[in-house]
Amino acid sequence: MLPRKDMFDIPEGVIYLDGNSLGVLPRGAAARAQQVIAQEWGQELIRAWNTADWMALPQKVGDRIAGLIGAPEGSVATGDTLSIKVYQALAAALKMRPDRRVILSDSGNFPTDLYMAQGLIGTIDKGYRLDTPAPEDVMAAITEDVAVVMLTQVDYRSGRMHDMKAITEKAHQMGAVMIWDLAHSAGAVPVDMAASNAEFAVGCTYKYLNGGPGAPAFIHVRPDIVEQVQPALAGWMGHDAPFAMEPGYRPAMSTERLRVGTPPIVQLSILDAALDAWDGVDMAELRAASIALSECFIAEVEARCPQLTLASPRDPQERGSQVSFAFDQGYAAMQALIDRGVIGDFRAPDIMRFGFTPLYLDEGDIRAAAEIIEAVMKGELWRDPKYQTKSRVT
Repeated sequence: MLPRKDMFDIPEGVIYLDGNSLGVLPRGAAARAQQVIAQEWGQELIRAWNTADWMALPQKVGDRIAGLIGAPEGSVATGDTLSIKVYQALAAALKMRPDRRVILSDSGNFPTDLYMAQGLIGTIDKGYRLDTPAPEDVMAAITEDVAVVMLTQVDYRSGRMHDMKAITEKAHQMGAVMIWDLAHSAGAVPVDMAASNAEFAVGCTYKYLNGGPGAPAFIHVRPDIVEQVQPALAGWMGHDAPFAMEPGYRPAMSTERLRVGTPPIVQLSILDAALDAWDGVDMAELRAASIALSECFIAEVEARCPQLTLASPRDPQERGSQVSFAFDQGYAAMQALIDRGVIGDFRAPDIMRFGFTPLYLDEGDIRAAAEIIEAVMKGELWRDPKYQTKSRVT
């Protein structure tokens, strides 16, 4: 049943609509971290790699994530950051299509994905180019020149959602490799990586999965191509036998070959505890709840605040689990809201973002948030000078 508010620590007086950026603290996560620090590390020291089975934790957590993105067990590796996982997936994908030179993304993709592609192109220096048409033009841009299609399924600004099945099918028809970034999808919308047949997927775990700031990323590789994948970052933990200490790299015969360095055990333990909140959750039920909350929010805000313009697709089937409104004083307005207990965030140039997380939000929260938004907008409370100076993180 949703929501599961009793499984989270939400500060009193806060309506949290920013789980699409950083999830809330799950109950049990802090205690798990303390256990790992004080007991496993503190008492067992280096023995904990065996006695607490730290070595198995990345795969254990990967398998739990796999269940949330429709991927088979053993196909998800965890660790490092999302940027690193983008780089790994893209580098491996390009090697699978050595005669092609085009990486296709879109102009709305999250900047780090594009930066990693640009950096990789500069490193390889073999005439590759990055094409970024408008999101609505991606399908037409998938031609036989394209080596890799690399897209984020749910747009970070507007929540607009790409059609994973249709785009993947087109990419494969044209002979391209498909990479999906699930940063705003995992834990937000139903994902079926097995059915999509995409070669790679990457994602982070600190948003809807509530793994905490700096939580490790993940990468999924379609099982039938694992042995073709040549890791660009051939790290010790991706070796088939790390403790054989061989001078040459021999990749693990699984997705584990895409592990790089020592796993972040404390963060992985927090994430493992956070994933307990997902036990027994039906993603179709969660999606239905998400749509109901977001539709209620749009209706309430549009009725109360004509100053705000919907910047997300109106059709709920075309957006993820967030709603964005445009307002020319969006940053200041969001600071005024945060001061009054409604926490969302701002993305340049004028987007106020609100995330919907049915694990810990209900309709009462949404209506209460809309009332506060109305008070801020009608009273022009955002004009207060203290809301005009931008913080480092918006």
